[in-house]
Amino acid sequence: MEPVSPTPTFAARDLEHEALALHQVEAELRKVLIGQQYLVDRMLVGLLCRGHLLIEGVPGLAKTLAVKTLARTLSIRFQRIQFTPDLLPADLVGTLIYDQRSGEFVPRKGPIFTQLLLADEINRAPAKVQSALLESMEERQVTLGDSTYRLAEPFMVLATQNPIEQEGTYPLAEAQVDRFLMKLVIGYPSREEERAIFDRHLVESASDVRPVLDPDRILELQRAADAVYLDPKIREYILDIVQATRAPQKAGLRGLAELIAFGASPRATLFLARSAKAMALLRGRAYVTPEDVKEVGPDVLRHRIVPTYEAEAEEVSSDQLVARVLEQIEVP
Repeated sequence: MEPVSPTPTFAARDLEHEALALHQVEAELRKVLIGQQYLVDRMLVGLLCRGHLLIEGVPGLAKTLAVKTLARTLSIRFQRIQFTPDLLPADLVGTLIYDQRSGEFVPRKGPIFTQLLLADEINRAPAKVQSALLESMEERQVTLGDSTYRLAEPFMVLATQNPIEQEGTYPLAEAQVDRFLMKLVIGYPSREEERAIFDRHLVESASDVRPVLDPDRILELQRAADAVYLDPKIREYILDIVQATRAPQKAGLRGLAELIAFGASPRATLFLARSAKAMALLRGRAYVTPEDVKEVGPDVLRHRIVPTYEAEAEEVSSDQLVARVLEQIEVP
């Protein structure tokens, strides 16, 4: 396929040059984070896609540290909210306060009025608090009383959660989960990485992380990711993957029809294409390859496929189902 930019705004050489700015952000993140290449790449993809990320892992894997460090590399407003069982929706979005002098209700905006929001341990709070995020994540706006307020761009929610098997957690609603661009599953570091963590943090020292991107530069990088070329064959490949999660038998996939109760939504098609574009830009290319789609596929699809009871009985996870789909769909 011939890599050609679909818009005159960015030439292929310009797009490849934009990747250098992303590498500067990565270099700053590396001053604090050891290993976690998977997480670093996906956070940058989320930033380029204007998407929200759900990061899952057991406590102590530097999920919160990674998000806070990303915030330090960006010259944008940052807020962190620690989700707890007694948190109220008003603690997140704000409320209306009666002003006795004017005799009117005036808005007191909550911490959601920011640009990078860390929703820490989101599954520690009940559903009514989690649902308070829905409007801001989808519409980039917040409604207080009769008034609607636009959120400043760029706006991004990075939510962390502990595995739902742990006590004191609430599973997220399917409608909310589907609004996350990606669900990232973070594992333990390797022995070598853990040794490096041990050596670095045995003696506490402040890391000099500097901001390298301002809001205008972030928006420019997002436009550059939009301009990455997506060949028609790759478009059809993405459609084949998402359609196969809904009708495996029709797609000719073996042994999956009885394991998938619900497939991915149309939002997954758009998010998979955008994520593949962002990954290509991160890799310094002006065009998407099938490998880009395969690389981000599990993160975009794992939380959008619902296994059947039979799959759960056989201990087949959604990750395994996605892997089977990607393995069996023909690559262009």
